Amino acid sequence: NIFVSGACDATAKVWDIRSGRCVQSFNGHESDINAVQFFPNGDSFGTGSDDASCRLFDLRADRELNQYTHDNILCGITSVGFSYSGRLLFAGYDDFNCNVWDVLKGTRVATLSSHDNRVSCLGVSSDGMALATGSWDSLLKIWA
Repeated sequence: NIFVSGACDATAKVWDIRSGRCVQSFNGHESDINAVQFFPNGDSFGTGSDDASCRLFDLRADRELNQYTHDNILCGITSVGFSYSGRLLFAGYDDFNCNVWDVLKGTRVATLSSHDNRVSCLGVSSDGMALATGSWDSLLKIWA
């Protein structure tokens, strides 16, 4: 009965579908939010922004739980997705990479590099066995 939106005002808002009203608002990003994705259990959600950070927000605690950034990452994030278990956060970037973050530790655990242009979308298979990344290089790549 809810959905999350990210906007150019750097806020993520939770909306009640029945009433059409915003029921929660989350701040923290410093630029446009380009991507949002619910955590697998539905109690939190991740965001990706042009401020070069991903963030995890908890709906029940009404606060930010973690940030996913690195000093060497200076570009925006176009897409985010969680692993089946929720332990990993995948994020597609304007620098042609997909970074993999440990959700609990907040550390980058891998960088998937093989696109020749920005990663514009990504998706995790329903069984959690594969990740697909799409890019402006006109390629869809499967990581398994």
